[in-house]
Amino acid sequence: MERIVVIGAGAFGTALAAVIAQTGRAKVALLGRDVTLMADLRNEGLHEAALPGVQLPDSLDYSAEPEVLAEAGIVLFVMPSQAQAEAARQYGPYLAADAIVVTCAKGIDRASNRLLTDVLESELPHHPVAVLSGPGFAADIARGLPTAMSVAAAELDVAERLAHAISGPSFRLYPSDDRVGVQLGGALKNVLAIACGIVEGAGLGDSARAALIARGLAEMSRLVVAEGGRADTVRGLSGLGDLVLTATSHQSRNLRFGIKLGEGEPVDTGRAGGLVEGAFAASVASRLAKARGVEMPVTDAVAAIIDGRLDVKSATEQLMTRPITTEYARPET
Repeated sequence: MERIVVIGAGAFGTALAAVIAQTGRAKVALLGRDVTLMADLRNEGLHEAALPGVQLPDSLDYSAEPEVLAEAGIVLFVMPSQAQAEAARQYGPYLAADAIVVTCAKGIDRASNRLLTDVLESELPHHPVAVLSGPGFAADIARGLPTAMSVAAAELDVAERLAHAISGPSFRLYPSDDRVGVQLGGALKNVLAIACGIVEGAGLGDSARAALIARGLAEMSRLVVAEGGRADTVRGLSGLGDLVLTATSHQSRNLRFGIKLGEGEPVDTGRAGGLVEGAFAASVASRLAKARGVEMPVTDAVAAIIDGRLDVKSATEQLMTRPITTEYARPET
């Protein structure tokens, strides 16, 4: 039987651990830092602070001791993107020699401007590193509502092993070998969700939101291709699928953050960045795009608004008065 450990006892980590345990095909443990919380979860089978009203499966184990990692063949890193490198340093010594590490965060490392798989490979050079991403709210996953996401690894057979090990009756993973596309889709859709929230908060209308989603998807494709990923990935679950979910549902923290910006409310970006991945990803993605010579006007505008360099009215005027071009660039002949 496969042994899987999920590191991170927040809403998403707990939901993933629960849905995997429910399949009965793997022995699953949820690893968290708070000893008291893990003891409460073990005794009560409820995580009311993160997933109110959701009964966790009896087969799920709980631990605050990293030694639980010793026999795990698959380890999911479910903590914010900016905490992934430190988590690798903390838990790396306890990993089994053949463990596959899966990052489940949707962001870009701000300190290095690198994708999270690259960061984890630097910290854990002897382990295959994959990424799980796509349209899935923790509450939906934990309640057994139908959800589909992507899992990508450098080698397709690794991604296929992960998809078979983690998928269940209500949770389906599609394997891929495009880690770049899956990761940038997950990170950039958060930025675009903030943009959609700004549109909503500023009362700019549903037509503006639709245009923003479409043009944002085009931006996402350009950067993915420039970074070595595939445009088709952007049109899949981790790109378009996650963008539609996050840009339209008020369950999304990124959308709610953008609404506050659009309404003109002051926001503490330092505090919000820990929870709102897009607040970090906007400036990082903007820098990546400039380095690659890729135009990303929506992302640039969101980064400028968050940083206080641009107001919503000026950003709208700048976007609407850009030079007129065709919707899609014509292929070179």
